[in-house]
Amino acid sequence: MHSVPYYRLSGFYFFYFALLGALVPYWSLFLKDKGFGPEQIGMLMAILHASRIIAPNIWGWLADRSGQRVRIVRYGAGLTCLFFSGMFWQDSALGIGLVMASFSFFWNAVLPQFEVLTLAHLGEQRARYSQIRLWGSIGFIVTVVGLGWLFDLIPVSWLPHLSLCLMLLIWFNTLLIQPPPTIPDAKQQDQGFLQQLKRHQVLVFFGVMFLVQLGHGPYYTFYSVLMEDLGYSRSEIGVLWAIGVIAEVVVFIYMPQLFERYSYRLLMISALFLTALRWALIAFFPDLAPVMLFAQTLHAASFAVMHAVGIALVHHYFTERSYGQAQALFSSAGFGAGGAVGALLSGLLWQDAGSLATFMIASATAVLALLLTVIWIYPEKAQQN
Repeated sequence: MHSVPYYRLSGFYFFYFALLGALVPYWSLFLKDKGFGPEQIGMLMAILHASRIIAPNIWGWLADRSGQRVRIVRYGAGLTCLFFSGMFWQDSALGIGLVMASFSFFWNAVLPQFEVLTLAHLGEQRARYSQIRLWGSIGFIVTVVGLGWLFDLIPVSWLPHLSLCLMLLIWFNTLLIQPPPTIPDAKQQDQGFLQQLKRHQVLVFFGVMFLVQLGHGPYYTFYSVLMEDLGYSRSEIGVLWAIGVIAEVVVFIYMPQLFERYSYRLLMISALFLTALRWALIAFFPDLAPVMLFAQTLHAASFAVMHAVGIALVHHYFTERSYGQAQALFSSAGFGAGGAVGALLSGLLWQDAGSLATFMIASATAVLALLLTVIWIYPEKAQQN
């Protein structure tokens, strides 16, 4: 059994999700500081998600065909830094949007393929995945709390400078990663991948993941804006985000035990119920800090459980030769298409319908995902669907 490069793999997740901890909570505040309205903010935030619809599949196909997964991860990280540097010369929505589209095309090439590398390095030790992935959550916590405190002292206009520093750290970390002893040979996987994808249960699974991330759209796009409008300081907003990710870390630590005790189906149903509850609480009680603290702990369900179960089901539904494209589709269907539609719709609804209606629609999407899961998702019967 080969040695797993635990610290190098964990370091990548730490810096990658530290960058998310900078962009997801604070980029909308940065855009608001630039003078953009809700519709423009929603459209610009949707760009970050929209590039995940196509980019992961292109890079996943290229990595599978070429076998150069590590090289693609390195080039993706390096080109992310290069294209993001154009942000320092942009003030218009068009210019910022073009930079966001260009850097995110390469940025979104990185994570799905790194997930494949991590699981290949782990081999038979795949139960340790959550123990490596939790360092991403820790990176998110460090950044979201630190920047929340910092942006109470300095202007949020410094966000692009800090983000570029994190991108450079991601790129440097990719230089330390070596190919695993064996990576699945995917040159024969195209036909097999499509055959596995066409099963009804598998298509519904990707639909559920789309709905889950669509429901997260208002949260990722406007939660910080809502909290700031209600009088929360930026450091308090940072703490609220951190509470959610701390709950996420706890789940990742105990995920192997949860998988041993409960089925994928039961974990999904429970998580989706709590997801619907979370968005409803934010819709009705955003001004009540204790309720918001509790709602943030439900991030353990809406993200951590759903993500861990989603990764597990990708490997349950697809053969080893199909992991690259399946992981890319998991990212593009959920975080890509779902996140983009969620961000765009929340931008259109926010000003006219308000936060209550927007988050109630998010809750409704979780209920729909729950119903689909109850009806369709039976992983033990996957081969018959």
